[in-house]
Amino acid sequence: MAAVDLATHPGHLARRLQQAHYLLWNTMVSEEITSPQFAVLNALVAEPGLDQRTVGERVGLDRSTIAEVISRLGRRGLLDKVRDPQDGRRFLLRLTDEGLRTHRKLTVRTARMNQVFLAPLSAAEQSLFFELIRRVADAAEGLRNPAEPAVAPR
Repeated sequence: MAAVDLATHPGHLARRLQQAHYLLWNTMVSEEITSPQFAVLNALVAEPGLDQRTVGERVGLDRSTIAEVISRLGRRGLLDKVRDPQDGRRFLLRLTDEGLRTHRKLTVRTARMNQVFLAPLSAAEQSLFFELIRRVADAAEGLRNPAEPAVAPR
């Protein structure tokens, strides 16, 4: 049996892309704050006071992963949990002043990193890349959540 061409396997290419992103993130953005942690900070800048489940949905992290990310950010003093006055079983999340400063600093660094990461593509290719990768990612979310349609209509 002949070897398969892994250049035609999206999972293989996605892994290589993720490895490149991880390397750039650690060298250009932060060795302390991970990309998923930054996504949570960013979600809470956009919508302060979300609960943990909603933040996880916004950034595409499962329940156990979002719980660990929230815990780590809390231990670093970047976010606070406040009991929801409407539902005492729920906690609402807000960034601390240090969390807001960290988000601002990392936002500048992520912009530079993204320029380096996408440099091999023209502006038009970058737009197409985002459109296609978003479509595949959205379809993959549909596979994980079968109650939702797997492919969004065009």
